[in-house]
Amino acid sequence: MVPAWLWLLCFSIPQAFPEAQPAELSVEVPENYRGNFPLYLIKLLLPLEKAEGQIVLSGDSGMAAEGPFAVDPDSGFLVVTSALDREEQAEYKLQVTLETGDGYVLWGPQPVIVHVKDENDQVPQFSQAIYRAQLSQGTRPGIPFLFLEASDGDAPGTSNSDLRFHILSQSPAQPSSDIFQLEPRLGALALNPEGSTSLDHAPEGPYQLLVQVKDMGDQASGHQATATIEISIVKSTWVPLEPIHLAENLKVPYPHPIAQVHWSGGNVHYHLESQPPGPFDVDAEGKLYVTMELDREAQAEYLLQVWAQNSHGEDYAEPLEFHVVVMDENDNAPVCPPRGPLISIPELSPPGTEVTQLLAEDADAPGSPNSCIVYQLLSPEPKEGAEGRAFELDPTSGSVTLGTAPLQAGQDILLQVLAIDQAGAKEGLSSICEVAIMITDINDHAPEFTTSQIGPVSLPEDVEPGTLVATLMATDADLEPAFRLMEFAIEAGDKEGIFALDWEPDSGLVQLKVRKNLSYEAVPHHKVVVVVRSVEELVGPGPGPEATATVTVLVERVMPPPKLVQESYEASVPISMPAGSLLLTIQPSDPMNRTLRFSLVNDSEGWLCIEEVSGEVHTAQSLQGAQPGDTYTVLVEAQDTALTLAPMPARYLCTPRQDYGVIVSGLSEDPDLVSVPGPYSFALGPNPTVQRDWRLQALNGSHAYLTLALHWVEPGEHKVPVVVSHNAQMWHLVVQVIVCRCNVEGECMRKVGHMKGMPTKLVAMGTLLGTLAAIGFFLILIFTHLALARKKDLDKPADSMPLKVAV
Repeated sequence: MVPAWLWLLCFSIPQAFPEAQPAELSVEVPENYRGNFPLYLIKLLLPLEKAEGQIVLSGDSGMAAEGPFAVDPDSGFLVVTSALDREEQAEYKLQVTLETGDGYVLWGPQPVIVHVKDENDQVPQFSQAIYRAQLSQGTRPGIPFLFLEASDGDAPGTSNSDLRFHILSQSPAQPSSDIFQLEPRLGALALNPEGSTSLDHAPEGPYQLLVQVKDMGDQASGHQATATIEISIVKSTWVPLEPIHLAENLKVPYPHPIAQVHWSGGNVHYHLESQPPGPFDVDAEGKLYVTMELDREAQAEYLLQVWAQNSHGEDYAEPLEFHVVVMDENDNAPVCPPRGPLISIPELSPPGTEVTQLLAEDADAPGSPNSCIVYQLLSPEPKEGAEGRAFELDPTSGSVTLGTAPLQAGQDILLQVLAIDQAGAKEGLSSICEVAIMITDINDHAPEFTTSQIGPVSLPEDVEPGTLVATLMATDADLEPAFRLMEFAIEAGDKEGIFALDWEPDSGLVQLKVRKNLSYEAVPHHKVVVVVRSVEELVGPGPGPEATATVTVLVERVMPPPKLVQESYEASVPISMPAGSLLLTIQPSDPMNRTLRFSLVNDSEGWLCIEEVSGEVHTAQSLQGAQPGDTYTVLVEAQDTALTLAPMPARYLCTPRQDYGVIVSGLSEDPDLVSVPGPYSFALGPNPTVQRDWRLQALNGSHAYLTLALHWVEPGEHKVPVVVSHNAQMWHLVVQVIVCRCNVEGECMRKVGHMKGMPTKLVAMGTLLGTLAAIGFFLILIFTHLALARKKDLDKPADSMPLKVAV
């Protein structure tokens, strides 16, 4: 069981001792106390009933204090038992606890801080008895050149240790007795303004100053001490330096000394600044260093400022300024301008046209040989045999202009230019600059037809409108699609608007089509002149003769097939009928408008014959071998005798040879051929010269095309023999052709005589009669042509009619 006294102790402890830790107590004790001891300091807040515990006084470490402190157990006062010295210990940290015998803390700990109050019992002391200093002439007034140091053992921050410095005397007193000033609080010795101006006249011997330090601040009382200062006056060595020239990229160990400054006074520290900031430094002896390689292109010049300062960073004099000039070396190649977009130059631009100007930059020193750039054109090189270059380059300015060699549209040219510094010297550095140039197209080419003569093209007169006559092709040498757009028009040969053109602007192909019905009687042939033009405005000379093409169209007369009165004929004849007997007559249905020629097709026995024109059928021989009741059938072929193509009126050719010729019609060349049905065959005469100079090409069964075989034929009138044949028959024709020099339009050039004065009446009458005669002649030709048009078309197949003959 638990004893009853222990339960009572447990219940009584919380009431007797408070649980909260006591607050810190502070007490101040004067040092060097000369009164009676023990000296009661402060009453501790011990519990009213101390029970069985004992009071323990300890220091900061928790151990028992060995100092002059104790706790009076009866009164509870903290007491000091002997005098305290603040200079030995200025503060004591104690704690008081109430503990049991076995060390269990019943109360506390109670912190107590004891402050020892200072009294002025310490004498100030200088750090040196004698101070020595060097003072340079030119030192600014008010800038300390010596700092006196003194100490006082009394409490810092109190009047007991508040020191003041004073100059007691100066020797010698020339040129004045107050050359120097001493800052009382800091002990900073400096020249006063009057002393600075008279320093140059000071004696050569040193100055001696007797100085005093006193505590208690500005109060009259206090402890004091004295010291001696010996000051030597020296001449100023603080002089400016000449500019320093340093080579860039200097290969030496770094830091590398470059200059030396010196402040002749003592207590000096050097400070350096660079504008702009650079790799420079100064040591304690005033030596200036460059700490790394310099780059003139990064910075060509530096301004260095060096200050001589005291230990507090105050300037003795104005800073020394000097320049560091970085010497250039050729360590930078020319830099080409960035390659920009393509430079467009229109084709046919005249020589001398400025293309661009190269402005390469060299980071080396401006105006020096290292940055003097010249230019050399590397490519494109002139073509072999070319008289000039496509581009010219000014070696000094870098200006690129067009040369005399022509350039073609669509060319992409890369100019390569060598930029060399040091004015092109062999040891100069170089770079290759590139300029991209594009030669742009202009509309300087007129569209041209690939052929200037097309045809003759034969068309029947009953051809439907919209029928394609011919397809012409035109080309344009320009590259720009907009410049290749073409438009076409019929320039001549179609006053009635019979033909039309159909094309796509960007195709270069144009179709000549029939727009209205053709008429052989109205116009038997057409010579349609088509012109091509550029849609965009043309630059330079206008279109040439190649911009026109001539399409020759021959109109074929359409004749209906011949018709007979009957489709079949029958005749009954006796076997004994003699040869030459008339059996029957084949008659056309329109004998007034059509002239037919008849022939037998399958008269295998040779019993019959037919009159070619009249159509009378006769027995050619006796009907030997025929039996009564036999049927003998033959076919009769009826053909038109008329031709459908009309001759071309043009009878001249150009030399040098052009792409056209003349039409040769057998019917028009020889009237005897009217009675001979076609088709015809055409050939040149056997003369070797004729066959060498001329070429004859058949168009159809009634027409041929005569052209020059040689590039050049002597101008004049030529008679060309032509052989026309049909079956076993042959006819010799002579075609008269005039060969002449032609103009740009392909027509003969004729000489025009000089007209003197007005025409006479006789000339006018002759002209009128000639005109009437010509009109009459053309009327005769027209009526003759209409008469011939009624005859049979030799190009059409003939119809065959069966003939039945009963024997």
